[in-house]
Amino acid sequence: MQHQHPPTFRRITFEPSKTGGRAVIRGLRITVATVLALLADGWSVADVLREYPTLEAEDVRQALAYAASLTRDEG
Repeated sequence: MQHQHPPTFRRITFEPSKTGGRAVIRGLRITVATVLALLADGWSVADVLREYPTLEAEDVRQALAYAASLTRDEG
């Protein structure tokens, strides 16, 4: 069963049966953590989209926004 984060992050989903409940992009097996790690390693958005052609630029933007929202909630 697919669970979705609030509408602000409609492309971020959680599917326990696929990825153990980790945040993924649109139900794909591409985790938010994977996208963030690539960007942190210096990949451009274009690089990420080339490596994962099923992703769209808006997916990457929402992954970043989702991560930012989690850090805002921490403190």
